Amino acid sequence: MLKTFRGGIHPPEKKEITEKIPSLPISPKDEVIIPLRQHIGAPCEPIVSVGDYVYMGQKIGESTSFVSAPVHSSVSGTVKEIKPYPHPTGGMCMSIIIENDHKDTLAEGIKPFTLDLLPDKIKEYVDSLDPKEIVSKVKEAGITGMGGASFPLHVKLSPPPGTEIDTVVLNGAECEPYLTSDHRAMLEHPKLIICGALMIKKAVNAKKILMAIENNKPDAIALMQTLLKDYEDFEVVVLKTKYPQGSEKQLINAVCGRQVPSGGLPSAVGVVVSNVDTCSAVADAVVRNMPLIRRNVTISGDAVANPANLIARVGMKFEELFEAAGGLKENPEKIIMGGPMMGMAQTRVDVPMIKGTSGILALSKAETFGDKEGTCIKCGKCVDVCPMRLMPNALTTFAIAQDMEKLKEYNILDCMECGSCTFICPQKRFIVQHIKKGKQLLK
Repeated sequence: MLKTFRGGIHPPEKKEITEKIPSLPISPKDEVIIPLRQHIGAPCEPIVSVGDYVYMGQKIGESTSFVSAPVHSSVSGTVKEIKPYPHPTGGMCMSIIIENDHKDTLAEGIKPFTLDLLPDKIKEYVDSLDPKEIVSKVKEAGITGMGGASFPLHVKLSPPPGTEIDTVVLNGAECEPYLTSDHRAMLEHPKLIICGALMIKKAVNAKKILMAIENNKPDAIALMQTLLKDYEDFEVVVLKTKYPQGSEKQLINAVCGRQVPSGGLPSAVGVVVSNVDTCSAVADAVVRNMPLIRRNVTISGDAVANPANLIARVGMKFEELFEAAGGLKENPEKIIMGGPMMGMAQTRVDVPMIKGTSGILALSKAETFGDKEGTCIKCGKCVDVCPMRLMPNALTTFAIAQDMEKLKEYNILDCMECGSCTFICPQKRFIVQHIKKGKQLLK
């Protein structure tokens, strides 16, 4: 029986556009823009100056805060400017602009990937590692969750004292429409994912690893089941295709049968969740000291000439990625970083790709939601599909009325803004937008 959670929706998948297209490595043009905020937590401070020569993979920004992640140069070249620059999540962010010399000269300490990815060799290598060394290398490499939330991974791998982690869940659900970068990662470098997952397991002293994949990816499921026969601590869990299956709390509930408490983290129920491509970055960091400076990203939508999966570097402008996908064949109605359900709408294409950029979509008018909302007819559909078991209709009413006490009473902060309510609403109400405003009111 396919595993899943209560609630959720099944929007048009649109994955057929790019799911069969292999990932294409591309290189930056004349400059990259590296924002000093690419993660949940404290932003970094620059540790280089204008005029400095930097190497590919060199640390250029860091923070003393525990919940943070350093940033690194994705090219070799000269620091051109350090200034506020538009950020894809909104507003301005202090950024380091580097003039690319197109030599990709690696920073000192970054080694070739020499580990033989045969099962016995991987096991032997991971067994030789010290858990603290894994966490240290993950932190130094600036690895954050690559599913979109961008939570610093070293924090996940350092649970509170007395917390026992027994299960690592690998998130291969990729439930957002259009996005196929994780799917391609599982097909194109599965052994690297396995290697990184075993390192995460070792770091938190877990007993088992559950790889969760939705059943709309049969090729990835079959490949992983074949490869994982040689690993007794792995299990592939096949999920029913449903949105938001990839959300941490819903994923844990589906594959482990555990309920993360309100306001709690997965560690509270003995689980660490990691995106599959994040595992690849862990293997790269531990084996060869390579920081997170590139990632798989899906470029899709009706306005894109040749939708593609790309292996692109952090700091490349969105316009470069669209150009690598053949450019835009029409003026898009909306450009989104991430998926259409939880992604961030963009107002310009000269903003840089960051560590959490899983996709960039250019949508035609036919693909977008519209700009007018109707009146609630109290049908209750939003309540039926809410994966957090909230009452989105009531939260919307209280947010519009700015009723702080009711917003707290109805647990508005438990809303993860997945957009299921907005999608299902027959009146096309902007429910998530109202809830976001309600949260801002509380803050």
